[in-house]
Formats: sequence, structure tokens, C-alpha cells
Amino acid sequence: MGFFSKLFGFSKQETKTADVEPIDYDGYLIYPEPKAEGGQFRIAGRICKDFGDDVKTHVFVRSDLLSSKADAESFMINKAKMFIDQTGDKMFG
Repeated sequence: MGFFSKLFGFSKQETKTADVEPIDYDGYLIYPEPKAEGGQFRIAGRICKDFGDDVKTHVFVRSDLLSSKADAESFMINKAKMFIDQTGDKMFG
């Protein structure tokens, strides 16, 4: 994985899966996975897409902290949908 991939949290490899029910959006699976941090929740998650013989994953963590896990999940889903609409499959390469 290259320097920028590590710096910005991009991953072409499948990451470990958590017990999260994905949201299907336009052929992409969105996994909201907020990270508990100091009594709050950091917005984080994965966007995955199946390309037949390969599953690509884009992992991201934002600087935003919210007081509720549900709010962090909702925010992540909305941001992921916007990111998908803006970048499409380019997020994987």
C-alpha cells in the first residue's frame, strides 16, 4: 500500500468485517463503523463493491466526533452516499 493510501485510509484489500449490517446503495455496500473515543464516537466506516472476482474496499475515518453512536452511523451513511455519488468507482483506484 502506498504512502497516500496509508495517509488517507484508502484500502484496495478487503478489511476484517465487523458485525455490522451494510446499507446497499447503488451497488455499493456501506458499513457504518463509528469508533468510540473519549465518550464520543468518531465517524468511520467502509464502502465495498463486488467486481465479480474481487471485492474492493474503501475505508475512511473522519475527524468529526458525535455524542451518539446512532448519530455517527447516520452521518457516516449520508457522507458515504455523497462520496459514492461524487467519485463512484474512482475511490478504489
